[in-house]
Order: sequence, then C-alpha cells, then structure tokens
Amino acid sequence: MSIRLSIWTALALVHLVVLAALLGWLVTKTRPVQMPGLELAQGEKLRCLSYAPFHRPGQTPFDENLHIPRQQIEEDLRALSAITDCVRTYSTDKGLDQVPEIAHELGLKVLLGAWIGYDQAQNALELERAIALAYAYRDTIRAIIVGNEVLLRRELPPKEMHALLESVRAKSPVPITYADVWEFWLENGDLAAHVDFVTVHILPFWEDDPVDIERALAHVDEVHAKVGPIFAGKPILIGETGWPSAGRQRGKSLPSKVNQARYIREFVRRAHDSGWDYNLIEAIDQPWKRSLEGTVGGYWGMLDADTLQTKFSLSGPVSERENITAPLIGVAAGALLALLLALVGRSSRTALRQQPMRLAALALTGATTGLIAVLHAEHARLAYADLAHWIALGAVALATLTTCAVLTRWLGNPLAAADIAWQRIRNTGLRIEAADALSALRGFILFAAAIAALLLLTSPRYRDFPSLLYLTPAAIHGVIGWLRGSDFSRAERICATLIAVCAIGRWLPEPANPQAIGWLFTGLVLALPALLRRRSSKA
Repeated sequence: MSIRLSIWTALALVHLVVLAALLGWLVTKTRPVQMPGLELAQGEKLRCLSYAPFHRPGQTPFDENLHIPRQQIEEDLRALSAITDCVRTYSTDKGLDQVPEIAHELGLKVLLGAWIGYDQAQNALELERAIALAYAYRDTIRAIIVGNEVLLRRELPPKEMHALLESVRAKSPVPITYADVWEFWLENGDLAAHVDFVTVHILPFWEDDPVDIERALAHVDEVHAKVGPIFAGKPILIGETGWPSAGRQRGKSLPSKVNQARYIREFVRRAHDSGWDYNLIEAIDQPWKRSLEGTVGGYWGMLDADTLQTKFSLSGPVSERENITAPLIGVAAGALLALLLALVGRSSRTALRQQPMRLAALALTGATTGLIAVLHAEHARLAYADLAHWIALGAVALATLTTCAVLTRWLGNPLAAADIAWQRIRNTGLRIEAADALSALRGFILFAAAIAALLLLTSPRYRDFPSLLYLTPAAIHGVIGWLRGSDFSRAERICATLIAVCAIGRWLPEPANPQAIGWLFTGLVLALPALLRRRSSKA
C-alpha cells in the first residue's frame, strides 16, 4: 500500500469514527428521559421566579438609555402568570418600576429588588423608588430585597449594609431582607439582626465544588438544614436556586434541558412538601448574561427568550433535542459538496473511479465537516455574545470550511496529488499551490487554537470548551501532519506547545468531565504532529 493510500485510508477511518461518534451522541439526545413529574395541587403554581425583562435582542441593563416599555413587561408577566404567583425583581430602573402595577393587575405578588452597589447616589435613588412603590402597592409587594450579593461582589462592607438595611427597615411598610450566597450569610451572620427574614442563594451548579445533578437536591437539603438553625427565629427564603439548560460543564455539573427539568421538578416537590419558601432563577432566559457568565449565564430561564414558551413540561419525559434533521442535512450537504469539488475535471473523475478509497476519504471528510458545521452553528447561536465573538470565532469556522474545500479539491485532482505537493512548495508568481494554502490555514488555526487554549486555562470559569470549532482541523491536519510530516515553522511549534500544555492543564482539574476530555483529545490531535513530526517526508 502506498503512502498516499495510507493517508486516504487514515482520513477515511478518522472521519468515519468521528462521524459515527457524533451521530450516536446526537441520537441519545433525542431519546426521552423518564423522570418523576411535578404534580401540583389544583390551582397550585411555582412559588416565585426571578424576573428581568432584558431578553430581547440588544437589551442589556448596562444600556444607560434603555427603558423597557410597559407592553413588553405586561406580555412577559402575562406569560409567567400561567406558571407562578410571584416574581422577584432586582432593580427599580430601566422600566422595572412598572412591574408592581402590572403585577397587581394580573394578580401576581412581587419581591421587589433594590440594586445596591458602589454608587451611593444611585443606591439612594433605588431605595427611594422601592419604598415609594411599597407604599403604593403594599398589597402586591411581599417584601423589599435591599441589595443582591453585594458582599459577594465586595461592593460595600458589612457595616454599610447594616446601616442601609436599618434605614430602609425604618421607612418600609413591608418586610425587608438582603440576598446573598449562603456562605456569605454564614460569614456575616450579624446581618440577620437588620432584616425581617433571611434570603439565601443555593446554586449547586455554581458551588466551588460543583455538584452532580444526582446530588443536587441533597446538597440543597444539607445547606438549608445548616442555615436554618443558625438563624433560628428568622424565616428563610431560598432566594435563588435553579439549573442551567445550556453551557459549559463544570466538574460534575452538566447544564442541559433534561437536568434543568429534573432539578426544577425535584426541588419544587421537595420545597412544597417541606414548606420551604423559595424563588427560582429564573423566569426567562437572559442572553445578555453570556457576556458576564459565559454561555451558561444566558440559559437559566423557565421560558425561552424568543417564544416565551416553557422549555419543558412539568410532567412526562423530557428529551434534549426534538430531532437530528438539521445535522443529517449537514452530513448530506457536506458529502455532496466535497464530491462535487473533487469531481471537477475529467481526469479527476477518472482517478476517483479507479481509487474508491480516495473517494470514500473525500466523502467522509465532507460529511463530517458538514455535520460539525451545523453543530457549531447551533452552538454559536447559543454562545456568541456579541459581534466580536461572531467575527473572531466566525473567522476560525470559515478557515475550517476552507481547509476542507482546499483538501477536497487537492486530493480530488490527480495532477496536484502527483506533484510533490506534500513538500513545502513556494508560490510561483500569482499562483498559490494547494500545499501553500493548507499550510497558511494550518498556521492560522494553530494560532487561534493556542489563544483559545491559553484563555481557557487561565480564565476557565465562564468559557466554553471550543472542541467543535477545532475538531475538523484536528481530524484533517492531524492525519496529514502525522502520516506525512510537514515543515512546521517555529511559530507553529510554539502554538502547538501552548495547545498541548494548556489542554492538559485544563483537563487535570476535571479528569472525569467529558467536555474537558473532548478538548484534551482535540487539542492533542491538532498539536502533536507539529511537536513530534517536524520534518516532512519525501514522496
């Protein structure tokens, strides 16, 4: 068997394995997962949901000029009234001061939030509005929540929070509280003397030691049992708890629609049976949070941001995907386009008919590339938070598709294949050989992957594993580089070293995390040829 045939065989086998693995994984995502339903009593609803109206394209609380129109808030709260009796807000600006009036009209209660931060003047304005709203809608507003995770963000010291709480407590016609992560309540227990009830956040997904969905409810139980006796005599509100439906896995904590449905069902049943007061985070997905918390930040909602429909039922089985139609179209389109590119020219068609392994390699490479392109497009829609993401990561995706196209045209053309094209070929005039194009694309992809790997290692909390973006280049350049070798530049070897070291470094803290394993595998396949096969083979 010739060396070139070995490359075609390797390309075919690698892409066949990747294609089969991805399709098998997708099929499992369409299978309904059986889980206990949440059977609520007649007229019973979810106790309370965190509500923020910033779910439409371009909306963010950081926009100084944004004011949410009444019509949007009314539409949101009307949709929420079907599943809950209460909403929790976090601020009174950007139009959120309209919530109590609209909630009153719809028969909803409100946990009214006043945002507290560094800005003392803004704090005073928030509290003034909150107290005024409490007097105007005291039958609707259950309580004023003075500050959310202020101590966690270290924006004010505890003593200043004490003073603020006492000031509001003296003026408010409704109970007041402060909300923070449960650990910060334990560290600052004297806050309890300044509130009417204690509002703790218990989020198994965000714990320093992430909690598996299998133990999530037990974890909440343990924390509630720990907090309760410490603040005996003060009612406890679980002010935030929930599970994300999409995003990066943290240790054992996997975001998914199935896990979100399971957590909500199990937690609410436990809370209702035990008489816990609670508020789920959150009502509607918040895409703007992706810029702060990564993909996972945007997908804690019970309702989809675009449709305002519930993402899952509270009873019956739940599946992660409805179907795999789009990925299958990607497979077919990718294979067809690869073959069309390869078959341009009579000599190409003759050669491909005589060498079926080459034909199989091209078709499978195209099919895998098409499938990954569709999956990455789905991920991009979920994950890319702004124009910069679309430009930077879109450029890498385009380089990946171009790599497949150049490879397909090259291997489908017997004249190019017969040339000594695996060696380093220099440009002749304005003509660029396929090997030059592949080399340039490889260098760009290695550089981009090195940046991604370094960022993921040094700042991993809110970053996704970019495996899908680099899986196709790994499957192509990895095979070619390993079997044929190449003249990798010093810069490419530096990038490859960064990729390998950072991928291993990111995997070590989470050795059982499938997403970390996937990134480790992708990074090593992409990087190792540059590190272990520095000299090109002769044809």
